[in-house]
Amino acid sequence: MNGHELLQKHISKTVTLSDDVFEYVLSHFKEQHFTKGQTIISAGDKVQHEYFVVAGCLKSFYINEDVKMFILQFSMPNWWASDFEALYSGEKAKIHVDCIADATVLALSNEDREKLCREIHEMEHFFRWRTNKGYVATQKRLLSFMNNNAKQRYEELLTQYPQLYNLVPKHLIAAYLGVSRETLSRL
Repeated sequence: MNGHELLQKHISKTVTLSDDVFEYVLSHFKEQHFTKGQTIISAGDKVQHEYFVVAGCLKSFYINEDVKMFILQFSMPNWWASDFEALYSGEKAKIHVDCIADATVLALSNEDREKLCREIHEMEHFFRWRTNKGYVATQKRLLSFMNNNAKQRYEELLTQYPQLYNLVPKHLIAAYLGVSRETLSRL
């Protein structure tokens, strides 16, 4: 399935668009290719795009003053990635986004997303729905950190996203779970 078909299928799970309207929506996305290890967003950047992942895997992460990495999200096909706070506020990025594997994405500028929302009610609904799902996922992850031990969080992650185990190096899964590589090995 190519990127256009994947995006159309993704959007159609929430709203119905005619082929002509979808082609218009698609015209606002730009396909981009990145290689494993390549940085898409660095802390301090001005962020102008969000990225729909077509192939590969991205990670969104934060590095604190002690140079400790905290992984916020892995983005696989059908997922979106960006520093959304920076994208929506115009402030500089606080997080990094890079490629765990070679990746193909469809980039959508903040300006074009807003334009599509103004012009096409269904797209406004789609982006609101997508944002709501993101809030729910973030809330679930926070509650898991508050209520579950590392083993329970690891099992929950592999149950929800079994494909991560083969896509993502174990040290990155450990960083996502907030444990050391050694602790992950014991799990």
